[in-house]
Amino acid sequence: MNNQAHRFWKVLCWNVRGINSDEKWIPIKDTLTEAGCDVFCFQKTKREAFDLQFLRKFSPSGFDSFEFLPSIGASGGLITGWKSSIFSGQLIFQNSFAITIKFSARHNNDSWLLTNIYGPCTHEGKIIFLQWFKHYTAAVDDNWLIVGDFNLLRKLDNRNKPGGDANEMLLFNEAINALGLVELPLYGKKYTWTNKQPSPLLERLDWFFTSSSWTTAYPDTSVS
Repeated sequence: MNNQAHRFWKVLCWNVRGINSDEKWIPIKDTLTEAGCDVFCFQKTKREAFDLQFLRKFSPSGFDSFEFLPSIGASGGLITGWKSSIFSGQLIFQNSFAITIKFSARHNNDSWLLTNIYGPCTHEGKIIFLQWFKHYTAAVDDNWLIVGDFNLLRKLDNRNKPGGDANEMLLFNEAINALGLVELPLYGKKYTWTNKQPSPLLERLDWFFTSSSWTTAYPDTSVS
């Protein structure tokens, strides 16, 4: 949640694990409504195309603008949606890992960048992703928010059981440091993913970062 000239707004970030089933549309719409968000970032949509008609199946009224990255078959996929009454948005970058939108607030024209990320699941894919991520940067004075399911750990206690790839953690932290990003702490929950087994593996795979200028522009930002 951010304070923009005393006006608060919310971004919802969620790995929806597929959005094609009509059984998911009502729960997703209910979650968006309950969150009271103005922007949403979904990962793993498993959908190759979106249009406004489909957007209305799972989003409350008011969400009328979006950009998406198609899935490859039933794998991956991203969508970032927003209310055009609150923000104007312009796609400025996308690749197989991310979508970046430049938003401008309707009430005061303040602009900021939002990057929605879904990281690969395989070790080989993670290395390629991290090589890209380390060198993907915004201008020094850009207010930049980066959210998503990175499929990566930062440290060993980001999971409830022994394990994790120490080299991947090292490369992930190197990329974060190289970009000069600030991690937003997560309140209310230590882990963001479970394998849903009787004795579950729990991991923190979702991360929220900002540029240093963001912390000055939006000091009240929090993640829960």
